[in-house]
Amino acid sequence: MRRTAAILLGTLALAAAVRAHDIPPASAAGPLLLAGGDLYTVASGVLPGHDLLIVDGRIAAIGVGLALPEGARRIDVSGQRVYPGLVALQSTLGLVEIDAVRATVDTTEIGEIAPEAAAHVAWNPDSEILPTVRAHGIAVAQTAPRPRFGAPALLSGRSFVVRLDGWTREDAGLRATWGLQLTWPAAAPRRGFGGDPPPDDFTERRRERLARLERSFDEALAHHLRRTADPSAPLDLRWEAMRPVLAGEEPLFVQAEDAREIAEALDFAARRALRLVLVGGAEAGELAERLAAADVPVVVGATQRLPHRRESPYDEPFALPARLAAAGVRFALAMPGESWATRGLPFQAGQAIAFGLDPEAALRAVTATAAELAGVGDRLGTLEVGKEGTVVVSRGDLLDPLTQRVTHLVIAGREVDLDHRHRRLYEKYSRRLAPEADAQ
Repeated sequence: MRRTAAILLGTLALAAAVRAHDIPPASAAGPLLLAGGDLYTVASGVLPGHDLLIVDGRIAAIGVGLALPEGARRIDVSGQRVYPGLVALQSTLGLVEIDAVRATVDTTEIGEIAPEAAAHVAWNPDSEILPTVRAHGIAVAQTAPRPRFGAPALLSGRSFVVRLDGWTREDAGLRATWGLQLTWPAAAPRRGFGGDPPPDDFTERRRERLARLERSFDEALAHHLRRTADPSAPLDLRWEAMRPVLAGEEPLFVQAEDAREIAEALDFAARRALRLVLVGGAEAGELAERLAAADVPVVVGATQRLPHRRESPYDEPFALPARLAAAGVRFALAMPGESWATRGLPFQAGQAIAFGLDPEAALRAVTATAAELAGVGDRLGTLEVGKEGTVVVSRGDLLDPLTQRVTHLVIAGREVDLDHRHRRLYEKYSRRLAPEADAQ
């Protein structure tokens, strides 16, 4: 009896685990035709009432009245909107499960200089957060190592660009490593838990950190030149990880908010001929002309937040994307350092629209431009023949929290289950409020 009970309990636990997270298909099930939707292509405007055919994981045709290939599945999406799958830059998806439980947070290595750290090593494909995020139209993420719990960090490692559906990091991954993450030393001390030392010590500590950063890049450059001249030269894993950035093949993602920090980062990148991508950039509007002239893109942090300074205008974060667009700065929208909260990414774009950003530019900021900055712009971000069949279908405006209702998500030709824990909890407690429904 005890053994039977144990087996039964184990079976129930396994069933619950399977229910808790859908099982990814091994490959695309066959051709898929999304028929009659309004295609928000990003590349060539809106195509009302068009069909989109996906074959072998890629967009094979776009048109009206496309023939259904043999063995293809047809989904009628008439009256709905079809978008490229959204791309979440600078997230911690798959690295953080519960922020308050350190054992489930794997974003930070020990020490300030850890360029060799790679996010894909710690990425969890079974994270309960992924299904919730997918249900809001987010199909791909750049997940990045970042300092947490007040841990000091300068070079925190390399990011991982990944589809949010797959058995393992190998079959879900798009880029195992991409770019290098740098947190620029704060220009002013932070207050509260995990803050910087008091002002008396702050200036000296900051000077030391900037000097340490310069020395690290000097040593990495010497290693790069030595290994270029002689591939058999001794290998240092820290500096080896920086070689693609030093060679200009990959970007340096610099987290900086204050205008002084941004200016210093721009000087640093120009002096060392680095491909800079600014992350956060709360005061990027103050240097918009300089950013545009240097062709430095910005990954704008959350628009739904407080202003950077007490004296700043209340709408500073809301209007920043429109301000950058007016200055000709290339930008994407993101929620840097977030896991669960990443599900609100489309609504950050909607907030920017409400404060002056063109809707087409807002959509581009979470699709095409985001894909470009993640190093996968040749594969994702637009609805074009030849691009990967990663699309999201919504009954309303995807960027509007009042009308958005995601009905289908397709990642590389595979239709993804949109069930998730939050939805199940909502359904459970909705029934509790209506016990008469259960009685019937």
